[in-house]
Amino acid sequence: MSIVGRNLMEPEPTLLPAEPEVTESLADGQEPVDLAAAHPTSSLVWALLAEEALDNGYTVEGYAYARVGYHRGLDALRGAGWRGSGPVPWTHEPNRGFLRALAALGQAAASIGETEEVHRITAFITDCDPEALDQVATVR
Repeated sequence: MSIVGRNLMEPEPTLLPAEPEVTESLADGQEPVDLAAAHPTSSLVWALLAEEALDNGYTVEGYAYARVGYHRGLDALRGAGWRGSGPVPWTHEPNRGFLRALAALGQAAASIGETEEVHRITAFITDCDPEALDQVATVR
């Protein structure tokens, strides 16, 4: 791997572990609401619940689901060696649940007028991966 063009002061990207039971269950058609109890630490499950709630006009519920997904994701990131900053790349598929939960939290915060939180979330997700917000929009 070349170091040319890489910021040597920036930590290595954090890569969350895969959740094969979750992704296989979703691929088999299981609903996120049914998976939440079986896999409460999965940011992806909570992100999907948040997105569905927000898409159906349930802003407060979407905010709550997104908040859970965000916090579960922070726990997972810390468990993977993340120290509060550094890349969390969208290209690593297991990171997408956390990034989607974070984006949903920003959307919900905007809907309830939490302007300062929206700014913090936008900065955080951009610090994780500058292309993540655009990528989240393509999967929804």
